[in-house]
Parts: sequence; structure tokens; C-alpha cells
Amino acid sequence: MSTLQVVTGAGPVGWTVAHQLAERGDRVRVLTRSGSGPDHPHVERMRVDVSEPGALEAAFDGADAVYHCTHGSVYSAAAWRRELPATERAVLDAAGRAGSVVVFPESLYSYGPVDGPITEDTPRAATTGKMGVRTELLRQRADSATPTVSVAASDFFGPHALMAHAGERMVPVVLAGKTVRVMAALDVPHSFTYVPDLAAAMIAAAENPTLWNSVLHAPTGPALTQRQMVHAFAAAAGVDNPKVGVLPAWAVRAVGAVHAPTRELAEMLYQFERPFVLDSTRSERLLGLAPTPLAEATTATVAWWRARDAAPAPR
Repeated sequence: MSTLQVVTGAGPVGWTVAHQLAERGDRVRVLTRSGSGPDHPHVERMRVDVSEPGALEAAFDGADAVYHCTHGSVYSAAAWRRELPATERAVLDAAGRAGSVVVFPESLYSYGPVDGPITEDTPRAATTGKMGVRTELLRQRADSATPTVSVAASDFFGPHALMAHAGERMVPVVLAGKTVRVMAALDVPHSFTYVPDLAAAMIAAAENPTLWNSVLHAPTGPALTQRQMVHAFAAAAGVDNPKVGVLPAWAVRAVGAVHAPTRELAEMLYQFERPFVLDSTRSERLLGLAPTPLAEATTATVAWWRARDAAPAPR
């Protein structure tokens, strides 16, 4: 018998979670302001503003799980602090009344700068900027009476991952044969998480009550340098390796001194200036999952970008 699953948001994570659930036969209700989401016979798309508490009761009714995949309207600590805690409280309260577990995709921001691989035992205690907001959100989930699971991932790549270091800044540039410019350093190890692996981990965690009220790590393959990631996409595309340059950290910080969006980006440069490695070994064991092999993941990613570029523009 199929179950009802609710997904808030239709960005790369929400879209992928909804599609995976629908493909296995679940009834899926996707909530967005625009009514977007996968076009699938098992997916019901609803226009709902999840920041409005009164809009959630009927939408969550009967749901086994709520996958809360919305994000802030702007990439800034101020916007996140203004928007995200209140929205999450509304979702947690409504899900609690519906008897649903809430599953969150999570970043690695709350760990802050680290030395060595990031494990599930690494302290999540960052206090400043966007990092501090993520810490506060995790604390709010831990304090909620509603069961939750947070699945942390590193920088995304994969279908639908547009605004990502290994998304529009890398894949279409490789396909066009142009010079790729990466952040801060070419040859420092950095973990990249394949979005379908994050989605699969979120679904598996929702179905295992012994994992509720915990923070897990999405299955993530061995860390690569940004140069290696570019070359992996080129190999998947069957094209020559492009030239690869670096946007120096000092230059990004200099621009950030006078340009607010760049300043928000500069805050996270520590993730690229020195090794930033996610260890998902324990969570893989608990979830019974493993990361998709790199060649398979990059091939699927390149295919999606090519199909997207070949599609006719909407009228």
C-alpha cells in the first residue's frame, strides 16, 4: 500500500526526494509557492507558502513523513535568521500534530572550520554568520517534541543542482570548452555530495525510527580536488580537459568588502582554502547505503545538463 509523503520545496533536493518517492510508488505531495515539482502521476503539486502556519494543517494531514527542503530567499545570514527559524517551527508544530517525522537536508556549516575529516562526532557549535544560524536550527530541532532527522551533505552536484560550485559554475563551462574558474584553490581536497545520494539517505532515515532525533551524514564519495572534479566532468562528457583557473581568496574577500552577496560567499572560503572532507562511513553503515560511483554520478549529471540545454525555451 502506498503512503503519503510530503515534500516542501522543489529545488534540487526537494525535487529529487519527491521523484525517488514517486518512482517507488508512494503518493507524494509537493508544496511550493509556485506549484512546481516533478511531473509524475504519483506527485500532487500544491501552491502552499510553508512559512504560513495555517496553510500546513491540511497539507500535512495523513503524511508519514515531511521532507522540509525549502531554503532562504537570499543567501545571507540576515535573511536566514529572519526567515528560517520561524518557518521550521511552523513545520515542526504542524508535523507534530499530524504525527509525521520531519527530515531535513543539512549543510556542514554548523561544524565551522575544522582540522581533519568531519565525522558525526565533530562538534556542531559554530556561532557566527550563516554557520551560526545552522547551529541554531539544529538546536531548535533537537528541542522540538516532533521527531526529526537531519542529513548533512557537502557541496552538491547532480541533476537539478544549478547554483552550486560543481553546478553552473563548472559543468556547463566544461561542456562549452571554456576556462573553469574555481574558488580559492585548485588542488585542495574537498568533498562533493551527489544529490540523489542525499535524497536516498533522507528517505532511508525517515523509515528507521531508531535513527530519528539524530544528525547523519549523506553518503559521500572520497574527497576530490576541484581540478579533479572538473576533469571528472570532462571525462563523463567525452571532451578534453579544459583550462582551470582560480578565483583567489584575497580577491573574493576584497570584492566582498564592498559587495554584500560576495561577502556572504567569502565567509565560506575556509571550506576551499584547506582540506574540507566529509566522513560518512558511520552513517552509510546505519543507513545501509553507499555513495554512487563517481563515473556514474558525473555521467548522469552531464546527461541532465545536456538535456536541459537542448530543451526548447519556455514561451
